[in-house]
Amino acid sequence: MNPRDGRAPHTGSAYVGDGITVLFETSRCRHVAECLRGLPGVFNVDRRPWIIPSAADPAEVAEVIRRCPSGALQYEGGGALPEESGVPTQVSVKRERLILLRGDLRLTMPDETTTEETRLALCGCGRSQRRLICDAARLHSSELS
Repeated sequence: MNPRDGRAPHTGSAYVGDGITVLFETSRCRHVAECLRGLPGVFNVDRRPWIIPSAADPAEVAEVIRRCPSGALQYEGGGALPEESGVPTQVSVKRERLILLRGDLRLTMPDETTTEETRLALCGCGRSQRRLICDAARLHSSELS
């Protein structure tokens, strides 16, 4: 664990903006595209860097990030409100292959490590190499809608 509100250490990319830093973990992304639809000026896969946090108000960026169902996008910093877990916990099953969780979550992995999250995408097909966390082994973005 680290000081990021009890969450596991961030292992992805960090995009620093004015008042907010956007954290992105590619391996958690399930390509639902909430970010692209929400703020196309900030999130645009056709440019590099694909995330420019300063292209919108930090509070707007944080609000769009909170829509990311897998937790691949997270944020830290300044003007953004801290993410709330949302109680009661919500569980959504997408075509029996993806289990989306949102709430005050504490996940214990098979190796006994734990992480605290507010959003997770769990494997519902049993084919994930990452055990529990969906790695899209049998999932396509068209199956998420």
